[in-house]
Amino acid sequence: MLAQADFAPLLMSYVHLSGDTQALETYRPFIKGPWAFHEEVPAPLKAALLDKFNQFLLARERGQSDASLPDEAVLHRMMNTCVGQTVPDEYLPLIHHEMRLGQTPALEVHWRQRPSEQVLQNFKVLIIGAGESGIGTGVKLKELGIPFEIIERNASVGGTWLENSYPGCGVDTPNHFYQYSFAPNHEWSRYFSPRDEIWKYLEDCADRFDIRRHVRFRTEVTAAQWVEADKLWQVQVRGPDGAVSTLKAQVLVSAVGQLNIPAIPDLPGLDDFQGAQFHTARWDHGAPLKGQRVGMVGTGASGMQVGPSIVDDVAQLTIFQRSPHWAIKNALYFSEVSEGKKWALKNLPHYAQWYRFQLFWASADGLYPHLKVDPNWAQPDLSLNAANHEIRQNLIAHITHEVGGDPELIRKAVPMFPPYGKRMLRDNHWYRMLTNPKVNLVTDGIERVLPHGVRTRDGQEHTLDTLVLATGFQAGRITWPMHIEGRQGSLRERWGDDDPRAYMGLTVPSFPNFFVMFGPNTTLAHGGSAIFFSECQARYLLLALRDMLEGGYTSLDCKPEVHDAFNQRVDDIHSQMVWSHKGVGSWYKNKKGRVFATSPWRMVDYWEMTRVFDRDDYTVT
Repeated sequence: MLAQADFAPLLMSYVHLSGDTQALETYRPFIKGPWAFHEEVPAPLKAALLDKFNQFLLARERGQSDASLPDEAVLHRMMNTCVGQTVPDEYLPLIHHEMRLGQTPALEVHWRQRPSEQVLQNFKVLIIGAGESGIGTGVKLKELGIPFEIIERNASVGGTWLENSYPGCGVDTPNHFYQYSFAPNHEWSRYFSPRDEIWKYLEDCADRFDIRRHVRFRTEVTAAQWVEADKLWQVQVRGPDGAVSTLKAQVLVSAVGQLNIPAIPDLPGLDDFQGAQFHTARWDHGAPLKGQRVGMVGTGASGMQVGPSIVDDVAQLTIFQRSPHWAIKNALYFSEVSEGKKWALKNLPHYAQWYRFQLFWASADGLYPHLKVDPNWAQPDLSLNAANHEIRQNLIAHITHEVGGDPELIRKAVPMFPPYGKRMLRDNHWYRMLTNPKVNLVTDGIERVLPHGVRTRDGQEHTLDTLVLATGFQAGRITWPMHIEGRQGSLRERWGDDDPRAYMGLTVPSFPNFFVMFGPNTTLAHGGSAIFFSECQARYLLLALRDMLEGGYTSLDCKPEVHDAFNQRVDDIHSQMVWSHKGVGSWYKNKKGRVFATSPWRMVDYWEMTRVFDRDDYTVT
């Protein structure tokens, strides 16, 4: 079983238990990066560690005690060795938390002075949405005994993983990181699991933590208003029978995210199309695909997953591309997790935590320096710095290989903006699919949708039976179409259609006791786990509520100057990052070019920000 485990976290587990720090020096030169396929340990050296580890485990069974916890100097060496790179020492507090070392609590938020049961029972949190952030927030509220209710428009939990069921739908973050820290799943079938498995995980978590009984299903929030006199939110909901009722809560939490309202393109004649037509987020599973001439508008995340998944069934696949995306190869994308790996995750002390840190670095913060502008870089239109340019060259080489060197496909498939300007996608054989004779990649813009096809601007007509809109979401309309009314007007008036702003992506001045999960500037564009981010946000929410309940005040309202200073920092940092690049057009930006969606922070930065609640940032009453 040990032989099937990933070597780097296996080595960390061994050093952690045995105290044999010399092993770090022995194996460090052969670990070239944070992914399993970056490890190049010679077979004899690998066999030697496995033998030592087996002997240690046998001795441990006979009563030999584990080594003492590593000190910070050793931990730092272990972090560096685990990912094959130099990790700044500012990550030490995070690794302490993630590893649950020493006296570091598994849950950071505890009552300092628990309020009376009467106070708690007269307090209520209303959460809108039972997706992953709504479920996770509910779990944490329940741990503190704070009453809550979740309003969910669908018939079950899961949010985006319930609503998106298109062919090929799956996660582009490694599963063992895309999971709650408090509910690790060691039984993922693949490293990048398909949608059904992720949805089942969220459903299982809702059952495991008894969240469903707190949810009103098939119920939709239509409006909410802050009632100053009562210091609470008055929330209008529409039930499954269409009846409208009013709920009251001291705290309102939007957990609907940014990617829940499909963006339907404004294409002339779209309503005239007479075949099957649907958005990927509203996939029509009754529409026939086999033997059909299918057109797909869009080549973003959903389009890239749909195309290779349906190409074998359709008679013809015509893809209408506005601009190409980068997609990176990952050797583990289609790989199944071995039984030995599952055994190690479940049974080896600290193995799962070190593996989680490895993925944290590989999929997120380890990439961050590559995304910063070098003001002296000689090719600013194509890349940002030397490391970013190397990534670009490697991506082009991969594309060239996958399309067989076809110069026309290379021209169409290679983006003219720096890597990571849009979220980096995973190549699921997309480029290889483009060489299929059944596939036609069209880069001329759409002039008009016809009753039985599409006419492009070059005058060519493409006959179609089915039209799939892989056109993303209205990310700027956070909380839309709900009407949220605060002390001085509505959120819609404050934000407009595409310029949402919030303090830490969570709170907005003049909207007391209102929190926005996955609010402005919290989308992860450079990688990483959305669940990690939502846990950070839930922790901050709980810290705020603890302060409120223990302090005996009834409202907290973010100070405008705090909010404005934070958003100025967001804009300043973004100006030096790839997402603001002039050559990048994406849903991250509003009409004026401001990046409103994606986070400018490393994950460790946001983790640090949300570890504390500063009452001085708020006006409290």
